Amino acid sequence: MEKKALVAMSGGVDSSVAAYLMQKDGYTCIGAMMKLISNKLSEKCHLENSTGQTCCSLDDAEDARSVAYRLGFLFYVFDFSEDFEKNVIEKFVNAYETGFTPNPCLECNRFLKFDRLYRRAQELGCDTLVTGHYARIDHENGRYLLKKGVDPKKDQSYFLYSMTQDQLGHTRFPLGVMHKEEIRRIAEEQGFVNAHKPDSQDICFVPDGDYAVFLETYTGKTYPEGNFIGTDGTVLGTHRGAVRFTIGQRKGLGIALGSPMYVTAKDMTENTVTLAPNEALFTDELTADELNWISVEELTGPLRVQAKIRYRHTEQPALITPAGSGQVHVKFDEPQRAITPGQAVVFYNGDTVVGGGRILR
Repeated sequence: MEKKALVAMSGGVDSSVAAYLMQKDGYTCIGAMMKLISNKLSEKCHLENSTGQTCCSLDDAEDARSVAYRLGFLFYVFDFSEDFEKNVIEKFVNAYETGFTPNPCLECNRFLKFDRLYRRAQELGCDTLVTGHYARIDHENGRYLLKKGVDPKKDQSYFLYSMTQDQLGHTRFPLGVMHKEEIRRIAEEQGFVNAHKPDSQDICFVPDGDYAVFLETYTGKTYPEGNFIGTDGTVLGTHRGAVRFTIGQRKGLGIALGSPMYVTAKDMTENTVTLAPNEALFTDELTADELNWISVEELTGPLRVQAKIRYRHTEQPALITPAGSGQVHVKFDEPQRAITPGQAVVFYNGDTVVGGGRILR
């Protein structure tokens, strides 16, 4: 029986080598790139003139097409820009306006790559969706498990915690057992045009990293000035809109206070940003919602885990407990710095992802 795989190709070296490895494993591959930014949005927000290292540009599409041609399989570009604007960009804007700090790559995986593109794979008769993520999928005791990639510098399991059992059962991550150096070597050996292409670094619709400018351009709003305050409510100065700041931020405050001060809280109703010394950023608990469980069907009682509060954070020992209303309470053994509402908290048992959710508070 023919094995068919739809390979999500971004134009980068990782997804290109993933396609090669699947073909080598006997799969008939179809390459697919998601067009996420509409021409209208690109013009409105001046994205067509960006020079950032983003993904899914016209040059990326040509690189992906070149690899597909070299490997001898079909390549398509699917226009998912309406879905992307609704499920990623609008959520991104709403999150900042309500005081959260979102991670749009998580939402893109959840709503675009492993939902919209997964459904397109099924329509094309492909039983497998392939991506270039550095993670692994195992099957034990009747459940699919998501595990860390073996390359600790590249592991991307944090971004995949929202995957369902059905999605995991029809997805392959061929790079999960490899290191980046091996990927580059294979790409060179196969003569891929992107063998030495740098990895994308920025949010694709905020390529220069200035998300406040994007918010103003996209919404047409000018966010009002407000007050910086101390923890006792004392006014310390004026800011140019609370959406411009995130928990733990020190640089770019625009005021001099004589000693290092950090953003420790935001009140979007009052339009205030609270500043305090670094030690005020440490806390040993959080509450999370929008939960998804992978290694367990649901959390029925307290569970010891290692919890990770941002991608570059080293997971830390914690106790998680159901908190009702689809929430979970996380109590760390030691205080953690700058726990940020809107970011994801992901729970691990060794290399295995237990589940994760959105940091609510």
